[in-house]
Amino acid sequence: MFHQVWAALLSLYGLLFNSMNQCPEHSQLTALGMDDTETPEPHLGLWYFIAGAAPTTEELATFDPVDNIVFNMAAGSAPRQLQLRATIRTKSGVCVPRKWTYRLTEGKGNTELRTEGRPDMKTDLFSSSCPGGIMLKETGQGYQRFLLYNRSPHPPEKCVEEFQSLTSCLDFKAFLVTPRNQEACPLSSK
Repeated sequence: MFHQVWAALLSLYGLLFNSMNQCPEHSQLTALGMDDTETPEPHLGLWYFIAGAAPTTEELATFDPVDNIVFNMAAGSAPRQLQLRATIRTKSGVCVPRKWTYRLTEGKGNTELRTEGRPDMKTDLFSSSCPGGIMLKETGQGYQRFLLYNRSPHPPEKCVEEFQSLTSCLDFKAFLVTPRNQEACPLSSK
């Protein structure tokens, strides 16, 4: 009898522990889904890189010298194409321009992006509980990371804390927040 009561208590404890430690679910964005005539209007425009998370620090090393990054996402010249321009302000003050072209993979409601010239790279879009926020999961050869973006260069601290909590729960142990101490570089029009 004692063993049955003890087993029942341990089982109840296990259920309670699991319910408290489960990761919250973040649904994949469906608003970006489009057919050949639609553009992802809510996701176009300026975005600021806020934070990143990865299983290891090496997967975030590319962001170590960064103070801030501002992105502009625009509809591309072809259907299902997005143009992304960025300026990276390094901690030393240098501005570095970058450009990418994303292709939205086939399938209505799909949010998987492929980067032209980088066949190994896949980007998935996720919602963020933070107002004006969006999360990306980048997967490439030898790395995966979650990135938090926001319409504001300085979102509420609660947004960063929730992002860190979620990614930590998903076993992404390395975490980086861009300092954003310097003024963002202007975006080039080219």
